[in-house]
Amino acid sequence: MSQTVADIRARLAKVDAQEFAVLERSLCADTRKGVQQALVQTRHRLQAEAAEQQRLEAMYAFERKIAQGKLVVGLDEVGRGPLAGPLTVGAVVLRSDAPLIAGLNDSKQVAESKRPQIAEEIKQSALAWALVNIEPKKIDEQGISACLRQAFSQAIADIEEKGVHPEVVLLDGNPLHLDPREINVVHGDARCASIAAASILAKVSRDALMVSYDAQYPGYDFASSKGYGSARHRAAIIEKGLTPLHRASFCQGFLQERLF
Repeated sequence: MSQTVADIRARLAKVDAQEFAVLERSLCADTRKGVQQALVQTRHRLQAEAAEQQRLEAMYAFERKIAQGKLVVGLDEVGRGPLAGPLTVGAVVLRSDAPLIAGLNDSKQVAESKRPQIAEEIKQSALAWALVNIEPKKIDEQGISACLRQAFSQAIADIEEKGVHPEVVLLDGNPLHLDPREINVVHGDARCASIAAASILAKVSRDALMVSYDAQYPGYDFASSKGYGSARHRAAIIEKGLTPLHRASFCQGFLQERLF
């Protein structure tokens, strides 16, 4: 008795590339439209999975090339430009013998629903990790550039306090000259595994914090905007005024525009 189309679809949904090569030969003569559609869909799925695996392997390989066998810490920041909430920096030292972390990428390229699971995998497989928050008041007092340098330096110190001493410090973007071990990688959050991991940890941590602030300061759109200048957030500032979570220096521009 021949298999139903539904049975074949269910089987194809689970096969890997090697299994598919065998099944494809046996099913290519099946003229049922549903079977042929399932073969096309499976072929596309496997091609996408192969491309993703290649992207992931390239990210790790690029970092190994930079590291040249040395222990690496990757750092990245989230929350440089919002009107409210902290600046958050993540730091991650990945184990050289740990499996590749599926879905690892620049946090902006990862679906919000998938970030928490990937963040947990990072924490479980990392040799060490750290998170540093710089509060809005300090950003207003010292400026974002000084706070960014301070947060990166503190994150490196926190890693070292855990007994892990990186030989290479990888930063995303332009040079900050904050550490003699520093190497800067443009678009590093999409090219280096440890920077991408730091990006995801920082993003998940900061987003969760902003969601919790939404209940504390209702009406400011913190859960949705995460402190960035959404229309609802700006309207709430104009209507209700600033909260202790706001960076007053970041809000002055559009508040002054409202006066003229």
